[in-house]
Amino acid sequence: MAEAKPDQMGYYEREKLARVDYAPPRTDWMDTPVDMRPGSYIYPAKEKHLEYLGFPNPRAWSPTDDDWQLPDDWQERIHAGMKERLGKYRSFQIFMDVCVRCGACADKCHFFIGGGDPKNMPVLRAELLRSIYRHDFTLAGKILGRLAGARPLTKDVVKEWFYYFYQCTECRRCSVFCPYGIDTAEITMMGRELLHLVGCNVNWILEPVANCTRTGNHLGIQPHGLKDTLEFFADDIEEATGVRVDIPINKKGAEILFVTPSGDFLADPGTYTCMGYMVLFHELGLDYTWSSYASDGGNFGLFTSHDKMRDLNAKIYAEAKRLGVKWILGGECGHMWRVLHQYMDTMNGPAPANLEVPRSPITGTVFEHARATKMIHIAEFTADLIKHGKLRLDPSRNDAVRATFHDSCNPARAMGMFEEPRFVLRHVCNEFHDMPEGTIRENTFCCGGGAGLGTDENMEMRLRGGLPRGNAVRYVQHRYGVNRLVAMCAIDRATLQTVCEYWAPGVEVSGIHELVANAMILKGEKERELNLRLQPLSGESADEG
Repeated sequence: MAEAKPDQMGYYEREKLARVDYAPPRTDWMDTPVDMRPGSYIYPAKEKHLEYLGFPNPRAWSPTDDDWQLPDDWQERIHAGMKERLGKYRSFQIFMDVCVRCGACADKCHFFIGGGDPKNMPVLRAELLRSIYRHDFTLAGKILGRLAGARPLTKDVVKEWFYYFYQCTECRRCSVFCPYGIDTAEITMMGRELLHLVGCNVNWILEPVANCTRTGNHLGIQPHGLKDTLEFFADDIEEATGVRVDIPINKKGAEILFVTPSGDFLADPGTYTCMGYMVLFHELGLDYTWSSYASDGGNFGLFTSHDKMRDLNAKIYAEAKRLGVKWILGGECGHMWRVLHQYMDTMNGPAPANLEVPRSPITGTVFEHARATKMIHIAEFTADLIKHGKLRLDPSRNDAVRATFHDSCNPARAMGMFEEPRFVLRHVCNEFHDMPEGTIRENTFCCGGGAGLGTDENMEMRLRGGLPRGNAVRYVQHRYGVNRLVAMCAIDRATLQTVCEYWAPGVEVSGIHELVANAMILKGEKERELNLRLQPLSGESADEG
């Protein structure tokens, strides 16, 4: 038998991973121990980050250790923490009480679909926490115990929480199908908050939180680093278009503060999306500014705790006040927009007095829905520009692109932003195809790497979680020749590259505004031959050309 080629081996590995065993374990779920196998868990947070943030129980440990070095009073801490949160968050109390375990959500989680582990059914993942609630906080649980679905809090339960609450991307797809409206993401958030009380956290989340607390962005970029990065982008823009864009940073009195996730600064393909913003703003002559302090709209506090989410988001309003802007424009980011759309008004509001209801200086459109937060999404801003004919566009410049669109979970399910990005894409690309119904809009599948799961050590779980989205991409790839998956989220753009490489090889990933800038006819541009990736607009390689 001839030796398999590398691409064939990749195919066989995909076939193996796609054969999911949905048979439940022979033992009851309460008696089935966690299997901490490589590729399915994330490394714990480093001591230095916990110490900097003032989090409890900093130490060196591993999830594969028998002894997790929990504090002596770990049970009391978790019990007190659960009691506090039950009193503080009415939704948490309701979600603990109203579930009837109907199973409507059971097959809706991408991790269950791609992995077959029953504890990744949202209903059962919530039971991991709900069973302790019943044991400690309900009369039936205290009297009937296991017959009432209650169990005592043990160290094995803590390990189970760590394993499965960090296999939830908080995408909230399951919530769409819940007849009681239970938000499983909030249950995951509560579970993670309780784990923090005893020092069980993951580094992929806590290091960005520490960096953002210190520098204003998750990557720890200093102000001069931000300036240098944007200047590098300006060099590439000039090479592609012949136009030198301006880069206003910390400009007091600007009309607009622009905030985008730090993934757009250093992570391809987000860098090209960032260049797209710069091209658009320069062409419009927009009176805007970046901030070197609020340089990151992304918020890993959403994956950590409500308090940390509030603290990290506060920098946006603080800079809007310091710089004296009139309103705030936000870039393409997922979790940034769930925080802004669903939490900002109550966490960090009311908005500073200098802020006004956003009004486009180009079209005159007043975005009344942002009356409270004073902040709008760039997709709706650009869609408004196109609707009013304010951009000169040549979609044939993107003829090498046959696009489909990934509804990023938070802008889609949390904001209801379904049509604006599609409206933009249909005006900057000549060929666009949606993935099948049931996989898009409010039913969209997750990238498998959100909520702080987008690291490499849990790659098997990411690929399993990415299977449903990858399968939908592969469908339109085969049926329509789709070669570009467009997403308006920095985490999606980073993690979907791996998903596509594995499940739909040949499909690249990009943001919306990379394609917008490629299609724009700019004042003073040279004859356009290159896109923002400095590749031929025709799609042919330099050798082919």
